[in-house]
Amino acid sequence: QVQLVESGGGLVQAGDSLRLSCVTSGRTFSRNAMGWFRQAPGKERDFVAAIHGNGGVTYYSDSVKGRFTISRDNAKNTVYLQMNSLKPEDTAVYYCAARPGIYSSGSYFQNDYNYWGQGTQVTVSS
Repeated sequence: QVQLVESGGGLVQAGDSLRLSCVTSGRTFSRNAMGWFRQAPGKERDFVAAIHGNGGVTYYSDSVKGRFTISRDNAKNTVYLQMNSLKPEDTAVYYCAARPGIYSSGSYFQNDYNYWGQGTQVTVSS
């Protein structure tokens, strides 16, 4: 059974940092593009960041560029999202997702991903 399990969320103050982790199991995604999305209350799920299947290219939304960093450790079957300088508008449930295809490129579109985690809550207070 394929699983993606996010962790690392929590309640922090503006300006703080958090690192989210997404551990995959059931099959290897070491050569698949992986992405992070987030959904704030009452809003649609939005793209945050993605990493190419080869790990060499990363993609970010304009709202997090320069503050968030996506990375992967294939030996640990884990994708990370380092979030610095957090703002209240970063408050959301954060989801990781896997895109099909070997050495697939990252995508900004959630429909391009076919495996999803259950999400982890990030709350940033002002």
